[in-house]
Amino acid sequence: MAPRRERVSTLPRLQLLVLLLLPLMLVPQPIAGHGGKYSREKNEPEMAAKRESGEEFRMEKLNQLWEKAKRLHLSPVRLAELHSDLKIQERDELNWKKLKVEGLDKDGEKEAKLIHNLNVILARYGLDGRKDAQMVHSNALNEDTQDELGDPRLEKLWHKAKTSGKFSSEELGKLWREFLHYKEKIQEYNVLLDTLSRAEEGYENLLSPSDMAHIKSDTLISKHSELKDRLRSINQGLDRLRKVSHQGYGSTTEFEEPRVIDLWDLAQSANFTEKELESFREELKHFEAKIEKHNHYQKQLEISHQKLKHVESIGDPEHISRNKEKYVLLEEKTKELGYKVKKHLQDLSSRVSRARHNEL
Repeated sequence: MAPRRERVSTLPRLQLLVLLLLPLMLVPQPIAGHGGKYSREKNEPEMAAKRESGEEFRMEKLNQLWEKAKRLHLSPVRLAELHSDLKIQERDELNWKKLKVEGLDKDGEKEAKLIHNLNVILARYGLDGRKDAQMVHSNALNEDTQDELGDPRLEKLWHKAKTSGKFSSEELGKLWREFLHYKEKIQEYNVLLDTLSRAEEGYENLLSPSDMAHIKSDTLISKHSELKDRLRSINQGLDRLRKVSHQGYGSTTEFEEPRVIDLWDLAQSANFTEKELESFREELKHFEAKIEKHNHYQKQLEISHQKLKHVESIGDPEHISRNKEKYVLLEEKTKELGYKVKKHLQDLSSRVSRARHNEL
């Protein structure tokens, strides 16, 4: 029995990693079809240090995704959000490549996470070819975005909340952001579920049943645990949406932004000391203020975009130039704040995740 266990445990980790990553790598095929632009040379940090004139990103594959997104005619706010997500992705990928050069990440865990994150971005902005991801274009509430949640349960709850008379216009805007946050959590869960299912199919096709049992317990157990945590979060989120839609917002809510609420719920069940938890609470307050500032600029960007379209229809060159200048400044500020919010969210999520892992 001992020799058999040794043979299984010495299966090449690289081969197992490829099996796990293969389903993820297959998703952005249209991007990979551009030959030299997707080559190692165009995406290695050394070669990417100097950005070509007119390009948004240092990595060519991200520039291609950006150009594809612009062709989809996403709203200005949606494009600014994508820009922030791609900036975070670029930073993480370039950092990972430096680690790889130093011989770190030998088990490929960080690489798998990067590919998963990219596929979440593809799904979130409709860059994976699925139409349902393109349905909601803005986290600002307006007539064009209402009732476009793509889920009958959510649309029924949203309609009930709108017609209940229990919400002010500001509260409806806050509730709308909660619905969008819930929709994004479902998208991320579906990406992980699809990836895990296809990875396990790959294992089953290439390994014997006894090998498969070992690999599942050794390599895939963390993914199943993550999947379970995400499903629990989704169920809790739906319960919250039902409660708020029926009862309205109470006066005792500590936080208002859905991402902050999620983080606080996770932190309370993590392995924090009382002092650490209080410190985390204070940081969440600062984070929520940052989100509110970002939301303000997003609204201003939407307004500026509508004004610019109106002025362009009139055709006054002076007014067009003045409004376009204001719009560009707002666009850059919204992108900058979006990046800071997403980076801060990533840092806070990592802290909670480490605390929960230490508890286990």
